[in-house]
Amino acid sequence: MASKKDYYETLGVARGAKEDEIRKAYRRLARKYHPDLNPGDKAAEDRFKTVQEAYDILSDAKKRQVYDQYGFYAENIPQGGPGAGEGSDERSYGPDMGFGGFDFSEYINRGSPGGVGTSAGGSGSFRDIFSQFFGGRNRAETPTNPERGADLEYSLTIGFWDSIRGTQTKLSIGRQEICDVCGGSGSTGSGTTICPECNGTGNVTQMAGAMKFQLTCPRCEGRGRLRNICPKCHGDGRIGHTDPVEVRIPVGVQTGQRLRVSGKGNAGLMGGPPGDLYITVRVEEHPFFKRNGDNIEIHVPISVAEAGLGARIEVPTIDGRALLKVPQGTENGQKFRLRERGIQNPRKNQRGDEIVQVSIKAPDVHNERTRELLRELGQLQEEDPRKEIWSLV
Repeated sequence: MASKKDYYETLGVARGAKEDEIRKAYRRLARKYHPDLNPGDKAAEDRFKTVQEAYDILSDAKKRQVYDQYGFYAENIPQGGPGAGEGSDERSYGPDMGFGGFDFSEYINRGSPGGVGTSAGGSGSFRDIFSQFFGGRNRAETPTNPERGADLEYSLTIGFWDSIRGTQTKLSIGRQEICDVCGGSGSTGSGTTICPECNGTGNVTQMAGAMKFQLTCPRCEGRGRLRNICPKCHGDGRIGHTDPVEVRIPVGVQTGQRLRVSGKGNAGLMGGPPGDLYITVRVEEHPFFKRNGDNIEIHVPISVAEAGLGARIEVPTIDGRALLKVPQGTENGQKFRLRERGIQNPRKNQRGDEIVQVSIKAPDVHNERTRELLRELGQLQEEDPRKEIWSLV
């Protein structure tokens, strides 16, 4: 019995990965372990076959459904094939007609009694034969048309004052850019050679006992010819590079805001346009000024005399000092608004406000004169300050 394999782990993708994620993961691994790029490396060749096998299953919706349900495509097929059961078109196949009633495990584990053979130089496991026969032709996808490069994400922490006033910074971004050897084509020169695996036909024939299968050539991927792969980028057309990028931080940016730098993502394939760079900003907090949207909030202490008699006091703002009128009889915790002393919002073309909350600070009784004045004040204020709460309880 063949052991189960985690095809998702083989390609390095999550179980819920979308088709394009699976395709991109396959391309990357196929280029890395392709026999043409690793001549004589048996381990790389085996790894390439494993990657091809995983992609054959996960790139086909029906095969993937069966694999997700039963855990292993070739061994756990229900009687009658995938989808057999209630409401399905169940069929029974004999050795000369199909798969039902035929023990394939002996071919998967040790080959057919006469050996699993190939013609036209073909090679591959019986599992490849089974999966391709069951789901039809499945060619490995290699981009031949321009394809847009992937977007990049970057996190940036800036200071409070940089977010208020705006700034410009230089970042070092790791990205893929066009290979300077092949110019992004992935190959050197214009020549191609006939694929020795299929002799230029694009197909290989594989045998499993009395059955013959016509499959897409795994080496040239059905094209019949091999191109001259670029030795620097290994056929990808792009190389890794750390690129300095100038980023302008606009006035009023706040935590969680994303900034887009056009064209600074990964380079495209086959001449396709580059992706974009997206920067997610985090703003450091200030020890005194608190931001709430476009408004600035501060807490300012005032004396008993200022609260009782009223006063004009200086308060800090992000532009410097400003005068605030504290009216007579101001209560503890009361809030005042300074218009347009907040943060500039470039999209609305207006500024927020500054909200000043005052707290009345009790006097420090450090001598007898202060005590006398407070006693006189208490006698003048005959009304009980807690009178209102008694009416509520």
